[in-house]
Amino acid sequence: MNKPREQEAQDAYFKLLQNKGADLVNLRRRELCLQKLIPAIESLELDGVRYRDVVDTTLSIVAIADWPLFLTVVREYFHFWMQDFKTIAAMYSDAEFDPEINELKPLEGDLKVLWKKIEHEKFSTVENWPVNAYTLALKQHGASPSMIETRTKLVKLLITQMREAPELNNKYYRLAVDSMMHLFTVSKMRIFFLAVVREFFNFWIGDPEAADHVRIIGVSHAA
Repeated sequence: MNKPREQEAQDAYFKLLQNKGADLVNLRRRELCLQKLIPAIESLELDGVRYRDVVDTTLSIVAIADWPLFLTVVREYFHFWMQDFKTIAAMYSDAEFDPEINELKPLEGDLKVLWKKIEHEKFSTVENWPVNAYTLALKQHGASPSMIETRTKLVKLLITQMREAPELNNKYYRLAVDSMMHLFTVSKMRIFFLAVVREFFNFWIGDPEAADHVRIIGVSHAA
């Protein structure tokens, strides 16, 4: 008897995790995440956009404290669900792929409070450098002052969250983003936030072509 597509994908995903050293507690926590997602994708075509839409909708039934892990799990599981064998092979061969559950404590307070607080936050020269580069690129792309202010505040919030990370690397950048998603209760704002942090990542890593990735889209204010 053939297993459902989603169960086959989960089995293959867990095989990777076990291969990388995940214990039973780790696997059980991830299984609980997938139990919330799988019923919503069982009749879904293999499509990344629709998958992301379902993930966004499913967040409403996930406890806010579990959002960071849930987002990590569905991001990794996606490649198995899509049968993206090239990426799966890369995950197996990636010595840095770590099945250990690493989480950052979510920012406390609602977005309106944090929005005001960030105006008085002090940033080091190292922290300000990518923000200033991003601001300049936004100006060069014709962004309005309100749009620049909104995006700048969002990335500054992200930088304050990155201060909690034990390391400054791609992995903890993603974890910091995931740990902030609960701040955006409106789906449109979550999508906008993700667009901003994807753009800013290129400045954060010092990509000389970062400005080429800037797109002036989205909402004009966040709070």
